[in-house]
Amino acid sequence: MLNRKTAPGITDAVKFHLDLPPHEKISLSNGVDVFLVNMGTLDTLMMNIVFYAGNYFEPVNLVASAANFLLKNGTRSKTAYEINEYFEYYGAYLSRHAAHETAELTLHCLNKHVDELLPAVAELISDSVLPEEELAIYKKNMQQRLQVNLRKNDFVASRLIDTYLFGESHPYGRYSSMAEYEALQVEQVRDFYKTFYQQGRCMIFVAGLLPENIQAQLEKYFGGLPLRGSVRPDLPEFSLQPAKQKKYRITNDPDGVQGAIRISRNFPNRHHPDFQKMLVLNNLFGGFFGSRLMANIREDKGYTYGIHSYLTNLIQESDLMISTEAGKEVSEATIKEVYYEMKRLCDDPVPDDELQTSRNFMIGTLLGDLDGPFQVAGRWKSLVLNGLTEDYFYGSVDVIKTVTPRDLQELANKYLKPDDFYELVVI
Repeated sequence: MLNRKTAPGITDAVKFHLDLPPHEKISLSNGVDVFLVNMGTLDTLMMNIVFYAGNYFEPVNLVASAANFLLKNGTRSKTAYEINEYFEYYGAYLSRHAAHETAELTLHCLNKHVDELLPAVAELISDSVLPEEELAIYKKNMQQRLQVNLRKNDFVASRLIDTYLFGESHPYGRYSSMAEYEALQVEQVRDFYKTFYQQGRCMIFVAGLLPENIQAQLEKYFGGLPLRGSVRPDLPEFSLQPAKQKKYRITNDPDGVQGAIRISRNFPNRHHPDFQKMLVLNNLFGGFFGSRLMANIREDKGYTYGIHSYLTNLIQESDLMISTEAGKEVSEATIKEVYYEMKRLCDDPVPDDELQTSRNFMIGTLLGDLDGPFQVAGRWKSLVLNGLTEDYFYGSVDVIKTVTPRDLQELANKYLKPDDFYELVVI
């Protein structure tokens, strides 16, 4: 009989065995790959269509994001209002998002409405007209948003640090301007849509409690579209052109009380042998609430509400970024403490108990990432887009569990050198 007076034992997360739930891969008649994750207990479904239509492929800055946004704003048979009303009638949510290499169209709905919603999504891919009046509204809205955001130090800092790391001409380093929004022409956007959506390359991720006829429905509505399969097109070549100067101090809001701080360096992508171990080192450094940066700069010094470091989620390149906002009068002291914590990691091995806490947090985060069909589909999407297999997932779990303090100290001495970092303070 269960003794309820005795608390159950606590098991460290690192002792758990993690399994990445499988997916089923099929190919439609036009060569588009579909990844199906059939799991869950709720009658819901997510369909995520990932196009190779990011700003890497745009001939003119901002065309990729404009084309992606306008997908929902009118077809030959429906106005933007009618499209939104249609999806709302079925309680569905259709979102879109443009990134560097890819752009996405994502549907969330009840699985019983799939038969009504899939043809509507397919119509946006094959028959959007990208009305000129909708582009004009989009341009004005984006200019107004930009005008507001440029007053925010944090926004300005995020734009500029990418330019310093990658160069203004690199897709990762570009940013928007009022003049570029004004110069956007509807024919440029329509040409991009025709090439990278109507006749583009994409893959589809479907997750949830899937209807029995889902494969037939996907073939019916998407298999006949003039898409060109799922093989990523050759990326235009862009060389990195990082700034020669490493330290920047910029005044953006003379009346403000905080400075936006970015400290960053270029870093290889996921295929580099140091990447997975670096995730563990970064977690200790500034990757969670119990990290050294938080303990020192928030808890001890009280300079900021929060400070974080992370490896950015980019496909071609990556970077290690430290990001925070601190009072103007303590911004320089904050930077000094960041370098102090780097030096500690270089000089002394991480104590076993601190490393164990970090391991438990990372494994716990992975468990959360596998909790539900949509999260599992997201994990598979990350692997597929980066040209990786499930072995990479299990390899990352093994690294978290087995990396040693000596390994981390060697990594710190390799990658946490202050002279390699760009500094930016926007006040």
